[in-house]
Amino acid sequence: MEVEKKGAIPESKKTKDSFGTEPTRAKGPGLVVFVLVGLVLGVAIKLFCLDILRVEGTSMEPAVADKSQVLVSKLAYGLVEPLGDRLLVQWSEPQRDDVVLYFYNNRAVIKRCVAVAGDRLDFSTGFGYSLNVNEKKIPLTEAQYQKLKHNRQVPPGMILAVGDNYQDSVDSRDYGFVPIENVLGRIVTR
Repeated sequence: MEVEKKGAIPESKKTKDSFGTEPTRAKGPGLVVFVLVGLVLGVAIKLFCLDILRVEGTSMEPAVADKSQVLVSKLAYGLVEPLGDRLLVQWSEPQRDDVVLYFYNNRAVIKRCVAVAGDRLDFSTGFGYSLNVNEKKIPLTEAQYQKLKHNRQVPPGMILAVGDNYQDSVDSRDYGFVPIENVLGRIVTR
């Protein structure tokens, strides 16, 4: 008397190829294809859609702490040039109060968009220098004031990007307005 193992296929039901042997299933290519597709998707997501960056510096504190990680939506304003510093196609513009990512001196920079094209810029020189824009009073050094004082509004195609920690931030007050085409993403989580 033959006893079959539980779950085993009975001999009469097994299929055999033309040589009388049981066919075997290929194991390697399925896993390789799965891994390759995963890698390609991962690279495409990092280049075009989302990125996780580590923050170095205190210029955006308290909103974004030093050494914290942020999630950047690269599709917020357009299609980013792969490994580049500008948009290939733009479908939206930064809005006031967005925390944005752009490059300055070949470094990724995260700052808050405090003014967009056409926003009025008012300067005070009474007790120190300051910039009043969209109900915010932003302190300026004399050098920053001298750089910006001739601008009565944000020029077309530009934004004014400033760090939340005014005293510790190098930003538009120092190097001028940021072209919208160079804004590569919006910070979505901090």
